[in-house]
Amino acid sequence: MSSIFPYRLYLVVSQHDCLGRDIVWVTEQAVKGGVDVVQLREKHLSIADFTATALRLKAMLDTYNVPLIINDNLEVAKACSAAGIHVGTTDIAPSKIKALWPQCGILGYSIEHLDQLYTAEAEHADYLGISPVYSTPTKTDTVTEWGLEGILTIRGLTSKPLIAIGSMNVDNARNVIRAGADCIAVVSAICGADDPAKAAHEIRTQIEKAL
Repeated sequence: MSSIFPYRLYLVVSQHDCLGRDIVWVTEQAVKGGVDVVQLREKHLSIADFTATALRLKAMLDTYNVPLIINDNLEVAKACSAAGIHVGTTDIAPSKIKALWPQCGILGYSIEHLDQLYTAEAEHADYLGISPVYSTPTKTDTVTEWGLEGILTIRGLTSKPLIAIGSMNVDNARNVIRAGADCIAVVSAICGADDPAKAAHEIRTQIEKAL
């Protein structure tokens, strides 16, 4: 595991995912359960509202020494002094982020095809998001799922940390880690759970069993 990304359970959260509950409360419960890195993904908020939410989340996460990563918004990431930013292949290029934000600590990049692994943009990333491992209703603009065979294949081709996302839950987390992922990214299985702390703890337990 890279020293810049030594994390195992990655929460991807938006206010919508929290089913009417406060995003800071849901995220804090998840952290108490074992989440050790958080990405705020808000595709429909204004810059002002996105920034305000990011600042609230960061203030809480700082008390737990848990890093906040912002999805695809350099302005918000800089405004809240986030630990990093995560982008996909259709977002701002990692090379451009490095130029515009030299202070960026963690740079994540999602890939959806094997040939994207060999691009210069992937080389700029500190970790690679493997998306989606399994089809997921929280992200409908992706291509065919990777599955466990895809994780195995890409693990043999790169030493970069691999973060698996796409219908990750307590039932598949152990096998995905064993296939070669370094970290599991979760949305609905934690954000939509009645008890986010318990849900996070159960997934974290499966991850630890796989190591």
